[in-house]
Amino acid sequence: MKNRLRVLRAERAWSQGDLADRLEVSRQSVNAIETGRYDPSLPLAFRIAELFELSIEDIFISPSKES
Repeated sequence: MKNRLRVLRAERAWSQGDLADRLEVSRQSVNAIETGRYDPSLPLAFRIAELFELSIEDIFISPSKES
């Protein structure tokens, strides 16, 4: 699933490790989500959205809406 996580993280000058610490996940998990190799669980997607003060839809792009 495509997402804006890398852009949002970069706007805040956070490393993958910084974001991982804030989300209480591994840096490898952040990397896998950013590269689209792993789709986060719903609870993790909500934590990401809350951290960035955005809706889930503002961060993650539905595969049916990719074009």
